Amino acid sequence: MPASELIWQEILIAGKKIKFAESRKSAKVGPELSRMGLLTADQHRIKPRMKKKSDSSNRFVIIMAGGKGERFWPVSRDKTPKQLLSLLGNRSFLQQAVERVTPVVPVKNVFVITNEAQAAEVRKQLPKVPKENVIAEPVGRDTCAAVTLGAALVGARSTTGVMAVLPADHLIPEEKKFQQVLADAFDLASRGQAIITIGIKPNHPDTGYGYIRVGEALPPPPGVKGYKTAFHRAEEFVEKPNFDKALEYVNSGQYRWNAGMFIWSFVTITEGLQKHQPEMYEICQRWFQVAGTPAKLNRTLAKDYPNLKKISIDYALMEHAQNVIVADGAFEWDDLGSWTALGRHLKADPEGNCAVGEFIHVDGARNIIFDARTKNRRTTIAVVGLRDSILVQTDDATLLAHKSQAQKVKDLVKKLSDDPKLKRLV
Repeated sequence: MPASELIWQEILIAGKKIKFAESRKSAKVGPELSRMGLLTADQHRIKPRMKKKSDSSNRFVIIMAGGKGERFWPVSRDKTPKQLLSLLGNRSFLQQAVERVTPVVPVKNVFVITNEAQAAEVRKQLPKVPKENVIAEPVGRDTCAAVTLGAALVGARSTTGVMAVLPADHLIPEEKKFQQVLADAFDLASRGQAIITIGIKPNHPDTGYGYIRVGEALPPPPGVKGYKTAFHRAEEFVEKPNFDKALEYVNSGQYRWNAGMFIWSFVTITEGLQKHQPEMYEICQRWFQVAGTPAKLNRTLAKDYPNLKKISIDYALMEHAQNVIVADGAFEWDDLGSWTALGRHLKADPEGNCAVGEFIHVDGARNIIFDARTKNRRTTIAVVGLRDSILVQTDDATLLAHKSQAQKVKDLVKKLSDDPKLKRLV
């Protein structure tokens, strides 16, 4: 048997740490999975010579859009967080996220998981997405809960479906390159039990991202001439590093930024939950049974969500699984985690000032100026000697911060929310 086929057979059934020769006896699912109508690992095994073309109708996208309006305060608020804002151009980040995936996935197969405070605005911004595809979490319980809910929603439509889990608020200007990576990852995920995450090759040392150490590029799976996307086996997930360590990662060429984008089959994610998060797996079964009826689903979520543990999918699954593959995200990407990050995408004057609004200065340098007031309330913003600062104005609040302290805007929002007189600004 060719070496490349052995590699892929090991990876694509590695969710249970079993070898290919042993899998027919040991790769079993419990009676709960059978009642859910799931395939066993053997039934879902890679069949490269039988596969001809991916069926886009069996592809699904879960867009996670439940974030709070913290890092981009005062423009972002609880009801209008970053993903619902149009900070760059005329479309919100959520609208861009949906438009990016619809060339690869039918819009009827796009789900948006948000919260009750934002659900109405999400539906308003996405008129082409079926209203029942916008689901509001009763309370926030981090990404593992959202992924589990997404799996139940997809499984109710197709137990052989393949799903991508994507953030709603990232900036990806090179849409066609992203779509190529996504399509290749969908195809690979449909061939067996691979957990695929898109990793971004870092172009500078950044202490704000988690990193993934990758192995050598994998050969194409049997029966595939080759993907345009390079795939690697994930070797290690590492926490946000200090600057020196981040620089070491960038120079090594062996690390990718963890972009929080995942692709897997319904069978793969449910079996991963069964093995590593059995409580969430049981919850998934319950949600699966009612996912086709919105009213029943909402009642069940309202009952279950407050008791769920708060844990990210990285801690819950990704760091434990043995079948994780990293797809090289060969496209421009930014998660826009702060006002400073936004400044990277605004046009700067010769002194490095980036301004949205009418702005004039004397000896100002490297500032980010953002006027979000309504048009009839806007006035000229003038500064003297201000450097390396962030100045943001809305109709009811003004933010002035040093760029080096941009991450502390989140702390400011918490302080506002704790103040009875100022809570209205959150």
